[in-house]
Amino acid sequence: MKRNKKILFLEEKSTKFILVFTCIFIFLNTNFIQANPQLQSRRNRSSKVLRSMSRVYMAYGEYNKAQKLAEQALALARTIQVSDKELASCLVDLAWIYQKQGKASEAEKMCNLGIRLQKKVYYPNHPYVAYSLRILSSIYQIQGKYNQAQDALEQAIKIMLDAYPSDDHIIVPIQVELGELLIARGEFAKAEMYLTHAITLIDETYGPEHLYTANVNGKLARLYTLQHRYSEANALIERTLKVQQKVYGSKHHLLVPTWLTIAKIAMAKKDYEQAEKLLKRALASLEEETGPQHYLTGNILNNLTSLYIKSGNYKKAESLSRRAIKELEESFGAENNLTALAFNNQARLYIHQNKYSEAGDLCEKVLNSLQNISEQNHPLTAEVLETKALLYQRTGEQVKADKFRQEAIKIRRSKQIVLVSSEQKNSNS
Repeated sequence: MKRNKKILFLEEKSTKFILVFTCIFIFLNTNFIQANPQLQSRRNRSSKVLRSMSRVYMAYGEYNKAQKLAEQALALARTIQVSDKELASCLVDLAWIYQKQGKASEAEKMCNLGIRLQKKVYYPNHPYVAYSLRILSSIYQIQGKYNQAQDALEQAIKIMLDAYPSDDHIIVPIQVELGELLIARGEFAKAEMYLTHAITLIDETYGPEHLYTANVNGKLARLYTLQHRYSEANALIERTLKVQQKVYGSKHHLLVPTWLTIAKIAMAKKDYEQAEKLLKRALASLEEETGPQHYLTGNILNNLTSLYIKSGNYKKAESLSRRAIKELEESFGAENNLTALAFNNQARLYIHQNKYSEAGDLCEKVLNSLQNISEQNHPLTAEVLETKALLYQRTGEQVKADKFRQEAIKIRRSKQIVLVSSEQKNSNS
Protein backbone atom coordinates (compact mmCIF):
# COMPACT_ATOMS: atom_id res chain seq x y z
CA MET A 1 0.00 0.00 0.00
CA LYS A 2 1.50 3.34 -1.07
CA ARG A 3 1.65 6.17 1.39
CA ASN A 4 1.20 9.72 0.16
CA LYS A 5 4.06 12.20 0.02
CA LYS A 6 2.78 14.26 2.94
CA ILE A 7 2.88 11.26 5.31
CA LEU A 8 6.34 10.29 4.12
CA PHE A 9 7.50 13.90 4.62
CA LEU A 10 6.14 13.94 8.18
CA GLU A 11 7.72 10.56 8.94
CA GLU A 12 11.06 11.83 7.67
CA LYS A 13 10.75 14.99 9.77
CA SER A 14 9.82 12.92 12.84
CA THR A 15 12.77 10.59 12.33
CA LYS A 16 15.16 13.53 11.96
CA PHE A 17 13.76 15.12 15.12
CA ILE A 18 14.24 11.89 17.10
CA LEU A 19 17.80 11.47 15.87
CA VAL A 20 18.70 15.13 16.60
CA PHE A 21 17.17 14.85 20.08
CA THR A 22 19.11 11.61 20.68
CA CYS A 23 22.39 13.17 19.57
CA ILE A 24 21.87 16.18 21.89
CA PHE A 25 21.00 13.84 24.74
CA ILE A 26 24.10 11.73 24.12
CA PHE A 27 26.36 14.80 23.89
CA LEU A 28 25.09 16.22 27.19
CA ASN A 29 25.13 12.82 28.85
CA THR A 30 28.71 12.16 27.73
CA ASN A 31 29.93 15.44 29.29
CA PHE A 32 28.14 14.53 32.49
CA ILE A 33 29.77 11.10 32.52
CA GLN A 34 33.24 12.56 32.11
CA ALA A 35 32.58 14.74 35.16
CA ASN A 36 31.13 11.82 37.17
CA PRO A 37 33.20 8.67 36.42
CA GLN A 38 31.61 6.77 39.32
CA LEU A 39 28.22 6.51 37.64
CA GLN A 40 28.80 3.54 35.32
CA SER A 41 25.11 3.08 34.62
CA ARG A 42 25.03 6.57 33.07
CA ARG A 43 27.81 5.54 30.72
CA ASN A 44 25.80 2.59 29.49
CA ARG A 45 22.59 4.54 28.99
CA SER A 46 23.85 6.60 26.04
CA SER A 47 24.69 3.61 23.81
CA LYS A 48 21.55 1.83 25.01
CA VAL A 49 19.40 4.61 23.56
CA LEU A 50 20.87 4.05 20.10
CA ARG A 51 20.81 0.29 20.52
CA SER A 52 17.14 0.34 21.51
CA MET A 53 16.28 2.42 18.45
CA SER A 54 18.26 -0.01 16.32
CA ARG A 55 16.30 -2.94 17.69
CA VAL A 56 13.02 -1.36 16.61
CA TYR A 57 14.27 -1.38 13.02
CA MET A 58 15.70 -4.89 13.48
CA ALA A 59 12.28 -6.20 14.48
CA TYR A 60 10.72 -4.90 11.28
CA GLY A 61 13.52 -6.04 9.01
CA GLU A 62 14.83 -2.56 8.17
CA TYR A 63 18.42 -3.68 8.52
CA ASN A 64 20.15 -0.74 6.82
CA LYS A 65 18.59 1.72 9.28
CA ALA A 66 19.31 -0.67 12.15
CA GLN A 67 22.92 -1.00 11.03
CA LYS A 68 23.59 2.75 11.16
CA LEU A 69 22.24 3.08 14.67
CA ALA A 70 23.98 -0.08 15.92
CA GLU A 71 27.31 1.07 14.51
CA GLN A 72 26.83 4.46 16.19
CA ALA A 73 26.04 2.68 19.46
CA LEU A 74 29.21 0.59 19.21
CA ALA A 75 31.39 3.59 18.32
CA LEU A 76 29.94 5.55 21.25
CA ALA A 77 30.35 2.58 23.60
CA ARG A 78 34.04 2.39 22.75
CA THR A 79 34.49 6.16 23.09
CA ILE A 80 32.93 6.65 26.52
CA GLN A 81 34.18 3.37 27.97
CA VAL A 82 30.92 1.67 28.87
CA SER A 83 30.80 -1.56 30.85
CA ASP A 84 31.94 -4.75 29.12
CA LYS A 85 28.37 -6.05 29.37
CA GLU A 86 27.04 -3.14 27.32
CA LEU A 87 29.92 -3.36 24.85
CA ALA A 88 29.22 -7.09 24.37
CA SER A 89 25.56 -6.32 23.67
CA CYS A 90 26.56 -3.74 21.04
CA LEU A 91 28.86 -6.25 19.33
CA VAL A 92 26.30 -9.06 19.29
CA ASP A 93 23.49 -6.80 18.03
CA LEU A 94 25.68 -5.64 15.16
CA ALA A 95 26.68 -9.24 14.37
CA TRP A 96 22.99 -10.17 14.15
CA ILE A 97 22.31 -7.29 11.73
CA TYR A 98 25.32 -8.13 9.55
CA GLN A 99 24.18 -11.75 9.40
CA LYS A 100 20.72 -10.69 8.21
CA GLN A 101 22.37 -8.53 5.55
CA GLY A 102 24.50 -11.44 4.34
CA LYS A 103 27.75 -9.79 5.53
CA ALA A 104 29.08 -13.03 6.92
CA SER A 105 32.74 -12.18 7.53
CA GLU A 106 31.91 -8.94 9.38
CA ALA A 107 29.21 -10.74 11.35
CA GLU A 108 31.57 -13.54 12.37
CA LYS A 109 34.18 -11.07 13.63
CA MET A 110 31.69 -9.07 15.71
CA CYS A 111 30.01 -12.17 17.12
CA ASN A 112 33.27 -13.77 18.28
CA LEU A 113 34.31 -10.52 19.97
CA GLY A 114 30.94 -10.34 21.70
CA ILE A 115 31.09 -13.95 22.90
CA ARG A 116 34.60 -13.45 24.26
CA LEU A 117 33.42 -10.48 26.32
CA GLN A 118 30.26 -12.24 27.51
CA LYS A 119 32.28 -15.18 28.81
CA LYS A 120 34.45 -12.72 30.69
CA VAL A 121 31.70 -10.62 32.32
CA TYR A 122 29.15 -13.38 32.95
CA TYR A 123 30.42 -16.97 32.90
CA PRO A 124 31.11 -19.39 30.01
CA ASN A 125 27.78 -21.21 30.33
CA HIS A 126 25.53 -18.17 30.75
CA PRO A 127 22.32 -18.18 28.63
CA TYR A 128 23.46 -14.91 26.99
CA VAL A 129 26.47 -16.81 25.65
CA ALA A 130 24.11 -19.47 24.29
CA TYR A 131 22.11 -16.79 22.47
CA SER A 132 25.28 -15.42 20.87
CA LEU A 133 26.43 -18.93 19.92
CA ARG A 134 23.12 -19.38 18.06
CA ILE A 135 23.87 -16.25 16.06
CA LEU A 136 27.38 -17.52 15.36
CA SER A 137 25.93 -20.84 14.17
CA SER A 138 23.64 -19.06 11.69
CA ILE A 139 26.65 -17.06 10.40
CA TYR A 140 28.65 -20.23 9.84
CA GLN A 141 25.65 -21.80 8.11
CA ILE A 142 25.33 -19.14 5.42
CA GLN A 143 29.08 -19.51 4.82
CA GLY A 144 28.67 -23.25 4.28
CA LYS A 145 30.76 -24.03 7.38
CA TYR A 146 28.33 -26.68 8.56
CA ASN A 147 30.59 -28.48 11.04
CA GLN A 148 31.40 -25.22 12.81
CA ALA A 149 27.73 -24.24 12.72
CA GLN A 150 26.75 -27.50 14.36
CA ASP A 151 29.49 -27.21 17.00
CA ALA A 152 28.31 -23.72 17.96
CA LEU A 153 24.67 -24.79 18.10
CA GLU A 154 25.46 -27.88 20.18
CA GLN A 155 27.33 -25.67 22.67
CA ALA A 156 24.27 -23.43 22.88
CA ILE A 157 21.96 -26.41 23.43
CA LYS A 158 24.17 -27.77 26.22
CA ILE A 159 24.18 -24.40 28.00
CA MET A 160 20.40 -24.00 27.77
CA LEU A 161 19.66 -27.57 28.90
CA ASP A 162 21.79 -26.94 31.99
CA ALA A 163 19.49 -24.04 32.85
CA TYR A 164 16.07 -25.17 31.57
CA PRO A 165 14.13 -28.46 31.15
CA SER A 166 14.13 -29.92 27.63
CA ASP A 167 10.40 -29.24 27.13
CA ASP A 168 10.62 -25.57 28.15
CA HIS A 169 9.37 -23.18 25.43
CA ILE A 170 12.66 -21.27 25.61
CA ILE A 171 14.44 -24.32 24.09
CA VAL A 172 12.16 -24.37 21.04
CA PRO A 173 14.01 -21.74 18.92
CA ILE A 174 17.18 -23.83 19.15
CA GLN A 175 15.26 -26.88 17.91
CA VAL A 176 14.06 -24.81 14.95
CA GLU A 177 17.61 -23.66 14.19
CA LEU A 178 18.88 -27.22 14.45
CA GLY A 179 16.17 -28.27 11.99
CA GLU A 180 17.32 -25.58 9.54
CA LEU A 181 20.94 -26.68 9.86
CA LEU A 182 19.98 -30.31 9.26
CA ILE A 183 18.13 -29.25 6.10
CA ALA A 184 21.29 -27.56 4.83
CA ARG A 185 23.24 -30.73 5.60
CA GLY A 186 20.71 -32.85 3.71
CA GLU A 187 19.50 -34.74 6.80
CA PHE A 188 15.84 -34.31 5.97
CA ALA A 189 14.29 -36.95 8.25
CA LYS A 190 15.98 -35.53 11.36
CA ALA A 191 15.13 -31.99 10.28
CA GLU A 192 11.44 -32.87 9.94
CA MET A 193 11.44 -34.46 13.39
CA TYR A 194 12.85 -31.31 15.05
CA LEU A 195 10.63 -28.90 13.12
CA THR A 196 7.36 -30.79 13.65
CA HIS A 197 8.10 -31.17 17.37
CA ALA A 198 8.90 -27.46 17.60
CA ILE A 199 5.72 -26.49 15.75
CA THR A 200 3.61 -28.52 18.19
CA LEU A 201 5.09 -26.64 21.16
CA ILE A 202 4.92 -23.24 19.41
CA ASP A 203 1.30 -23.81 18.44
CA GLU A 204 0.42 -24.67 22.05
CA THR A 205 2.22 -21.56 23.33
CA TYR A 206 1.32 -18.92 20.74
CA GLY A 207 -1.52 -20.37 18.65
CA PRO A 208 -1.75 -21.07 14.90
CA GLU A 209 -2.19 -17.43 13.86
CA HIS A 210 0.99 -16.15 15.54
CA LEU A 211 3.82 -14.86 13.35
CA TYR A 212 6.38 -17.21 14.91
CA THR A 213 4.14 -20.21 14.25
CA ALA A 214 3.74 -19.06 10.64
CA ASN A 215 7.48 -18.57 10.15
CA VAL A 216 8.33 -22.06 11.38
CA ASN A 217 5.56 -23.54 9.23
CA GLY A 218 7.30 -21.79 6.33
CA LYS A 219 10.57 -23.54 7.16
CA LEU A 220 8.83 -26.92 7.22
CA ALA A 221 7.14 -26.08 3.90
CA ARG A 222 10.56 -25.40 2.38
CA LEU A 223 11.76 -28.81 3.59
CA TYR A 224 8.75 -30.44 1.95
CA THR A 225 9.56 -28.78 -1.39
CA LEU A 226 13.08 -30.21 -1.19
CA GLN A 227 11.48 -33.63 -0.67
CA HIS A 228 9.05 -33.00 -3.59
CA ARG A 229 6.10 -33.17 -1.16
CA TYR A 230 4.43 -30.25 -2.86
CA SER A 231 0.83 -30.65 -1.68
CA GLU A 232 1.93 -30.69 1.97
CA ALA A 233 4.23 -27.74 1.33
CA ASN A 234 1.46 -25.77 -0.35
CA ALA A 235 -0.95 -26.22 2.57
CA LEU A 236 1.65 -24.93 5.03
CA ILE A 237 2.96 -22.05 2.95
CA GLU A 238 -0.52 -20.68 2.27
CA ARG A 239 -1.07 -20.37 6.03
CA THR A 240 2.37 -18.79 6.44
CA LEU A 241 1.75 -16.20 3.74
CA LYS A 242 -1.65 -15.24 5.16
CA VAL A 243 -0.21 -14.47 8.61
CA GLN A 244 2.93 -12.75 7.32
CA GLN A 245 0.93 -10.44 5.05
CA LYS A 246 -1.23 -9.38 8.00
CA VAL A 247 1.90 -8.34 9.90
CA TYR A 248 4.17 -6.99 7.16
CA GLY A 249 1.88 -6.20 4.25
CA SER A 250 2.01 -7.88 0.85
CA LYS A 251 5.31 -6.47 -0.48
CA HIS A 252 7.75 -6.59 2.45
CA HIS A 253 11.17 -8.14 1.87
CA LEU A 254 10.74 -10.44 4.88
CA LEU A 255 8.28 -12.38 2.70
CA VAL A 256 11.10 -13.37 0.31
CA PRO A 257 11.65 -16.91 1.74
CA THR A 258 7.90 -17.52 1.48
CA TRP A 259 7.80 -16.32 -2.13
CA LEU A 260 10.72 -18.64 -2.92
CA THR A 261 8.84 -21.64 -1.55
CA ILE A 262 5.68 -20.75 -3.48
CA ALA A 263 7.79 -20.30 -6.63
CA LYS A 264 9.27 -23.80 -6.18
CA ILE A 265 5.76 -25.24 -5.94
CA ALA A 266 4.72 -23.31 -9.06
CA MET A 267 7.76 -24.65 -10.95
CA ALA A 268 6.83 -28.20 -9.95
CA LYS A 269 3.38 -27.58 -11.45
CA LYS A 270 5.08 -26.12 -14.57
CA ASP A 271 3.42 -22.78 -13.89
CA TYR A 272 6.54 -20.99 -15.06
CA GLU A 273 4.85 -17.62 -15.47
CA GLN A 274 3.79 -17.52 -11.79
CA ALA A 275 7.20 -18.79 -10.64
CA GLU A 276 9.01 -16.12 -12.67
CA LYS A 277 6.75 -13.39 -11.30
CA LEU A 278 7.44 -14.45 -7.68
CA LEU A 279 11.19 -14.82 -8.17
CA LYS A 280 11.52 -11.43 -9.85
CA ARG A 281 9.50 -9.85 -7.04
CA ALA A 282 11.75 -11.50 -4.46
CA LEU A 283 14.92 -10.37 -6.23
CA ALA A 284 13.76 -6.76 -6.58
CA SER A 285 12.59 -6.60 -2.96
CA LEU A 286 15.82 -8.02 -1.57
CA GLU A 287 18.11 -5.88 -3.70
CA GLU A 288 16.22 -2.75 -2.72
CA GLU A 289 16.59 -3.50 0.98
CA THR A 290 20.01 -5.17 1.30
CA GLY A 291 21.79 -4.79 -2.04
CA PRO A 292 23.02 -7.54 -4.38
CA GLN A 293 25.44 -9.20 -1.94
CA HIS A 294 22.88 -10.93 0.28
CA TYR A 295 23.16 -14.73 0.24
CA LEU A 296 19.47 -15.08 -0.63
CA THR A 297 20.14 -13.11 -3.83
CA GLY A 298 22.31 -15.97 -5.06
CA ASN A 299 19.58 -18.44 -4.13
CA ILE A 300 17.01 -16.45 -6.15
CA LEU A 301 19.36 -16.24 -9.14
CA ASN A 302 19.86 -20.02 -8.98
CA ASN A 303 16.10 -20.55 -8.97
CA LEU A 304 15.59 -18.16 -11.89
CA THR A 305 18.35 -19.91 -13.85
CA SER A 306 16.74 -23.29 -13.18
CA LEU A 307 13.36 -21.89 -14.22
CA TYR A 308 14.66 -20.61 -17.56
CA ILE A 309 16.44 -23.90 -18.25
CA LYS A 310 13.23 -25.82 -17.59
CA SER A 311 11.22 -23.46 -19.82
CA GLY A 312 13.84 -23.57 -22.59
CA ASN A 313 14.87 -19.91 -22.35
CA TYR A 314 18.61 -20.62 -22.43
CA LYS A 315 19.68 -17.07 -23.30
CA LYS A 316 18.19 -15.65 -20.10
CA ALA A 317 19.46 -18.64 -18.14
CA GLU A 318 23.02 -18.06 -19.38
CA SER A 319 23.29 -14.46 -18.15
CA LEU A 320 21.73 -15.25 -14.77
CA SER A 321 23.89 -18.33 -14.30
CA ARG A 322 27.09 -16.36 -14.80
CA ARG A 323 25.89 -13.63 -12.45
CA ALA A 324 24.97 -16.19 -9.78
CA ILE A 325 28.37 -17.88 -10.00
CA LYS A 326 30.22 -14.56 -9.80
CA GLU A 327 28.28 -13.24 -6.81
CA LEU A 328 28.29 -16.52 -4.88
CA GLU A 329 32.00 -17.18 -5.43
CA GLU A 330 32.82 -13.64 -4.30
CA SER A 331 30.64 -13.96 -1.20
CA PHE A 332 31.24 -17.57 -0.13
CA GLY A 333 33.89 -19.14 -2.35
CA ALA A 334 33.59 -22.21 -4.54
CA GLU A 335 32.92 -24.67 -1.70
CA ASN A 336 29.40 -23.70 -0.71
CA ASN A 337 26.05 -25.38 -1.40
CA LEU A 338 24.61 -22.38 -3.26
CA THR A 339 27.76 -22.03 -5.38
CA ALA A 340 27.66 -25.75 -6.15
CA LEU A 341 24.06 -25.42 -7.29
CA ALA A 342 25.02 -22.48 -9.54
CA PHE A 343 27.79 -24.56 -11.14
CA ASN A 344 25.36 -27.44 -11.66
CA ASN A 345 22.97 -25.09 -13.48
CA GLN A 346 25.85 -23.94 -15.68
CA ALA A 347 26.73 -27.58 -16.48
CA ARG A 348 23.14 -28.18 -17.60
CA LEU A 349 23.35 -25.13 -19.83
CA TYR A 350 26.56 -26.48 -21.39
CA ILE A 351 24.70 -29.69 -22.20
CA HIS A 352 21.95 -27.78 -24.00
CA GLN A 353 24.65 -25.84 -25.86
CA ASN A 354 26.32 -29.12 -26.90
CA LYS A 355 29.42 -28.22 -24.88
CA TYR A 356 29.73 -31.72 -23.49
CA SER A 357 33.38 -31.59 -22.44
CA GLU A 358 32.85 -28.39 -20.43
CA ALA A 359 29.73 -29.89 -18.82
CA GLY A 360 31.59 -33.03 -17.77
CA ASP A 361 34.50 -31.05 -16.27
CA LEU A 362 32.12 -28.80 -14.33
CA CYS A 363 30.20 -31.80 -12.94
CA GLU A 364 33.43 -33.30 -11.60
CA LYS A 365 34.38 -29.95 -10.06
CA VAL A 366 31.03 -29.72 -8.27
CA LEU A 367 31.17 -33.30 -7.00
CA ASN A 368 34.66 -32.73 -5.57
CA SER A 369 33.45 -29.54 -3.91
CA LEU A 370 30.44 -31.27 -2.36
CA GLN A 371 32.66 -34.01 -0.95
CA ASN A 372 34.59 -31.34 0.96
CA ILE A 373 31.57 -29.54 2.44
CA SER A 374 28.91 -32.21 2.98
CA GLU A 375 28.29 -35.88 3.54
CA GLN A 376 28.57 -38.33 0.66
CA ASN A 377 24.83 -38.70 0.11
CA HIS A 378 23.80 -35.06 0.17
CA PRO A 379 20.73 -34.36 -2.00
CA LEU A 380 22.76 -31.86 -4.04
CA THR A 381 25.02 -34.74 -5.03
CA ALA A 382 21.95 -36.43 -6.51
CA GLU A 383 21.27 -33.27 -8.56
CA VAL A 384 24.78 -33.37 -10.03
CA LEU A 385 24.53 -37.11 -10.74
CA GLU A 386 21.27 -36.39 -12.57
CA THR A 387 23.13 -33.81 -14.66
CA LYS A 388 25.80 -36.39 -15.50
CA ALA A 389 23.05 -38.83 -16.49
CA LEU A 390 21.60 -36.19 -18.84
CA LEU A 391 25.07 -35.58 -20.29
CA TYR A 392 25.66 -39.26 -21.09
CA GLN A 393 22.14 -39.62 -22.44
CA ARG A 394 22.81 -36.76 -24.87
CA THR A 395 26.09 -38.32 -25.99
CA GLY A 396 24.43 -41.70 -26.58
CA GLU A 397 26.07 -43.51 -23.65
CA GLN A 398 22.88 -44.92 -22.17
CA VAL A 399 24.54 -47.46 -19.87
CA LYS A 400 26.46 -44.69 -18.07
CA ALA A 401 23.36 -42.50 -18.03
CA ASP A 402 21.33 -45.25 -16.35
CA LYS A 403 24.14 -45.86 -13.84
CA PHE A 404 24.27 -42.25 -12.66
CA ARG A 405 20.49 -41.95 -12.63
CA GLN A 406 20.23 -45.01 -10.37
CA GLU A 407 22.84 -43.54 -8.01
CA ALA A 408 20.77 -40.34 -7.81
CA ILE A 409 17.61 -42.34 -7.09
CA LYS A 410 19.37 -44.23 -4.31
CA ILE A 411 20.41 -40.99 -2.60
CA ARG A 412 16.92 -39.50 -2.92
CA ARG A 413 15.29 -42.59 -1.43
CA SER A 414 17.68 -42.43 1.52
CA LYS A 415 16.58 -38.82 2.09
CA GLN A 416 12.85 -39.59 1.79
CA ILE A 417 12.57 -37.51 -1.38
CA VAL A 418 9.53 -38.32 -3.51
CA LEU A 419 10.82 -39.65 -6.81
CA VAL A 420 9.91 -38.06 -10.15
CA SER A 421 9.50 -40.33 -13.16
CA SER A 422 12.24 -40.36 -15.81
CA GLU A 423 9.85 -38.88 -18.35
CA GLN A 424 9.05 -35.94 -16.10
CA LYS A 425 12.70 -35.48 -15.18
CA ASN A 426 13.81 -35.45 -18.80
CA SER A 427 11.07 -33.04 -19.84
CA ASN A 428 12.18 -30.62 -17.08
CA SER A 429 15.87 -30.78 -17.92
